[in-house]
Amino acid sequence: QKVPEGRPLRMAVIGAGNRANKYLEYARRHPERLQPVAVVDGNELRRNETAERFGLAAERRYADYDAFFARPADADAVLITTPDDVHFDPCMKAIDAGLHVLLEKPIAQRLDECRAIARRARERGVLVGICHVLRYHPYFAKIREIVDSGELGQIISVNHVAAVGIDRTTHSYVRGPWRREETSNPMLLAKCCHDVDFLLWITRSPCRKLSSFGSLRWFRAANAPQTSAERCIDCPVEHDCPYSAVDLYCTRRDWISNFDVPQGRTLDEVLLEELRHGPYGRCIYRCDNDVVDHQLLTMELADETILSLSMDIFTQDDCRRTHIKMTHGEIFGDERKLHVHRVYDFEELAGHPFHAGADLRLIEDFVDALTRPGHPFLCTIEDSIESHRICFEAERSRRCGETIRLE
Repeated sequence: QKVPEGRPLRMAVIGAGNRANKYLEYARRHPERLQPVAVVDGNELRRNETAERFGLAAERRYADYDAFFARPADADAVLITTPDDVHFDPCMKAIDAGLHVLLEKPIAQRLDECRAIARRARERGVLVGICHVLRYHPYFAKIREIVDSGELGQIISVNHVAAVGIDRTTHSYVRGPWRREETSNPMLLAKCCHDVDFLLWITRSPCRKLSSFGSLRWFRAANAPQTSAERCIDCPVEHDCPYSAVDLYCTRRDWISNFDVPQGRTLDEVLLEELRHGPYGRCIYRCDNDVVDHQLLTMELADETILSLSMDIFTQDDCRRTHIKMTHGEIFGDERKLHVHRVYDFEELAGHPFHAGADLRLIEDFVDALTRPGHPFLCTIEDSIESHRICFEAERSRRCGETIRLE
């Protein structure tokens, strides 16, 4: 059901963390188009900060989503930006309540759950959109535009590198919330389902065979220096360690924006407490992580195009590099510059907030799909499931050591 013309889309937010606040910037800039009407988060500080940002009364603030669904206010849609293992249940409950859903990737922790969401959405006639922001990024959209123009012929092969970067990895995938498959997802799905979706988006051909290799090779106890300590703040070799939490958070002040600072405390106090007692202060070799720290995925598509995706962690770079070989030319880019017959310069967009505006274009597209007749959403769950299927099957290939043939 479309939103009546002339009023904003009313959206409830389930999960008031970093991603939610990025998307809600669109509501701050365009209150006539998008209006948050409720916020759900078990973290009182985050819940209240988001609610106060949009003037939500106490009765519109919920500690858990079951309380919200018992009385879903006057929402038209929900934005679900909860941790990975809390996607499926609230999404299904939102669909059953007749609400449209904008769901942060990955969709769910199992392929059958992804398909169940899509099936229920079709049955209930609601839109479920997936937040694959690369489709909205000017750089990646330009690649798709050039490929679709036909000026370079047909794609023969693509080499794509997701350079995750060592700081992002140690913060998020070794010490942080995406370090364990049980509470998150396999690394390829958690970090690179964006990349698989992009590759399928530009090639427009289904995958028929894939194989994948990778392991957790380095970030484990066997590789810890002999004199190292359990925590960086107590470690005699911390000054020489490239993975020092003290250096990352206190000296370089990187990756600190998501630490909650309660009223009456300072960020430095919070960081010191974290280094002494929290998960982010642990020795990088002595965490409870189990996701891979390097992985390669190769795919053969139905039209015989060959794709390779390399997830590289041991690099200071934090970008994506793509080399597309075509029958009448080639495309190469690193998110900063795109080389074809001429150079498309995206340097000034590199590092701009909101993924160079892609976050805001994504939320605008979702609002348009629900408020403007005939407007199609660019990344529905039906579009997204195939990239998830490939990630799940890649994990099966990695574990069994075999090439997987896809139906």
